[in-house]
Amino acid sequence: MSLYIVSTPIGNLQDITLRAIEILKSSDLILCEDTRVTGGLLYHLGIKKEMQVINDSNEETKIYEMLKYLQNGKNIALVSDAGTPLISDPGFKLIREAIKKNIKIVPIPGPSSITTALCTAGVPTDKFLYLGFLPDSYEKKKNTLLRLNDSLTSLSSNKLSPTVIFFESPHRLLKTLDALQEVFGDIEIVVARELTKIYEEFLRDKLSLLKLHFEKSLPKGEFVILINSKTN
Repeated sequence: MSLYIVSTPIGNLQDITLRAIEILKSSDLILCEDTRVTGGLLYHLGIKKEMQVINDSNEETKIYEMLKYLQNGKNIALVSDAGTPLISDPGFKLIREAIKKNIKIVPIPGPSSITTALCTAGVPTDKFLYLGFLPDSYEKKKNTLLRLNDSLTSLSSNKLSPTVIFFESPHRLLKTLDALQEVFGDIEIVVARELTKIYEEFLRDKLSLLKLHFEKSLPKGEFVILINSKTN
C-alpha cells in the first residue's frame, strides 16, 4: 500500500513525466481536486481510473475513508488540478495522518509554477520565500505585506535577500499591485502569467507601469509574482 503524491502539468500536458504516467496507470484510485480537470488529463493520457474528490470542504471527512482504503492494501495517487500537490492545495491533513499510520508515502516530482517562474524571471534564485496566496481583503493584504517588508529589512541586514514569490488570481491582481506599491513604493517586480501555456508571459517593470498595463488589458489566467530587493 502506498500513497503517491503525483505532480501534474501546470499548463502544457506534454510536461507530464513518464513516472507520473506509470503511477496514474497502476494506482487503484486517484484523489483529485476536480474530476473534470483530472479527467481531462487522464483522457489525454488514455487512462481510465476511478477518481474521488478531496478539497478543503471535505478533507476532514475523507481522511479516514482513504486511510482505510490504504490499509486494505490499495494504492492511491493524489494529484492537484495543476503542479505539485499540497502547494496551496488540499492534502496536508491526509499526509499527516498517513504518516501516523506508517503508510508509505512516495513523491512523484514534476512541474511547479514556483520553480518554473523563478528560473526564468531574471531574479536571484539562490534563496526564495514562498507565500502562497495573499489575503483577499485589502487591509489584511496590506498588513501581511507590511510584516513582510519588516522581515525583508531584517534579513537584508544579515546579508540575506530572498526572492519573494506568491500566487495571485486575475480578479485580485490590481488590488494586490496597489497594496504592493503602497508598502514597497514603485519598485520593479516580475509578473508571470499562464506559465507553459500558449499565452505564457513574463512582465518585468515598475509597479506603476504594470498597474497601467493591467488597467488597459484585463488580467487573465493565473499569476505568479516575484520580488527581490537586490533588483531595486
